[in-house]
Amino acid sequence: MQTTAQGYLVFELTHDPAYLGYVSFAAGIPTIIFTLYGGVISDRLSRRTLLLFTQTSMMILALILSALVFMNVVQPWMIIVLALLLGVANSFDGPARLSFVVELVDREDLPNAIALNASMFNLATVVGPAVSGITYAIFGAAWCFLINGLTFIAVIIGLVLMHIKPLPPRERSESALKEIAAGFQFVMHSDTQRVIFFYLCLIGMLGMGLVALLPAWATTVLGGDVTYNGYLLSARGVGSLVAALLLAYLVSKQVKGILWSIGGVVMSVCLLVFSFMSWLPASLLVITVFGFGFMLAVNASNALIQTYVSDDLRGRVMSIYSLILFGFSSLGSLILGLVASWIGEPVAVGIGGVILIVVTVIIQLIKPQMRQLK
Repeated sequence: MQTTAQGYLVFELTHDPAYLGYVSFAAGIPTIIFTLYGGVISDRLSRRTLLLFTQTSMMILALILSALVFMNVVQPWMIIVLALLLGVANSFDGPARLSFVVELVDREDLPNAIALNASMFNLATVVGPAVSGITYAIFGAAWCFLINGLTFIAVIIGLVLMHIKPLPPRERSESALKEIAAGFQFVMHSDTQRVIFFYLCLIGMLGMGLVALLPAWATTVLGGDVTYNGYLLSARGVGSLVAALLLAYLVSKQVKGILWSIGGVVMSVCLLVFSFMSWLPASLLVITVFGFGFMLAVNASNALIQTYVSDDLRGRVMSIYSLILFGFSSLGSLILGLVASWIGEPVAVGIGGVILIVVTVIIQLIKPQMRQLK
């Protein structure tokens, strides 16, 4: 709800798609700066304690934004600053949350747990944007931020009430920089890992960049309003939810490499096709399939990485995962926002689609072994 309302609010205040890139870039800069250190912290400290701190911080930021809108004093720069602070919280929350799953389930259940988590998350991306669009249209943006802030109470209570057996503390004999370097050594130790992380970087920039442009797309290309933005985001969420459920069903079939390849092809083709869409029903159909391909590629990557990483490296490796997927998405959002401001949203998205198709085809041709990954 907050993401949907925040994007449309800043576009409503500025009528400039470049500001959508600025907000996304502000949210992503802390990811680039702090996420690797966040991975070290999540390997050193109690992940539940770290999550309690980050979730509380996110709640406070949402309530502040709600108050600013209620008082009718919000300005674009305020949204950018709050997005920056939210990015700092996410920099520590992401690695802890992604690696916390190993404390909740046994290792043999890890791929299914990842898929289940993705299913719940994507169910929220189906319901949240649609509800946000309707709430924004009827009651205003402030209520979207207020509702989001209040929902953190349930998350915090859930974390407090968990009965878990924490992992034994890891001895700290090296500096943070050396520990970060150990995470990168794992990432770079094989062609498979390098290809997975490189492709995550690319789809983060171009796939997530499209999402940042949707408020402008809903208005300037489709001629709609905030409800159109909510419909587009929800449609993407429907496709992502189907992909997450499919992965949960097939993950035990040892076909993660095939699913990863299919996701990349579907996502890249749909990105290009979407650039030609100017009719809402067709746009909803294409972005639904895009969401399917995007989430299939991302979740298969997550499952492949977490299957092979050791527990003592998990926080640091997942911090690199967060950095590449979410940090580079902010850079992609900034670039696409600026390009869209210059030559229009359809051309910007079309260029991204062509780039993604070319790289996807090259990977499939020169690295056919990726399809054999179990």
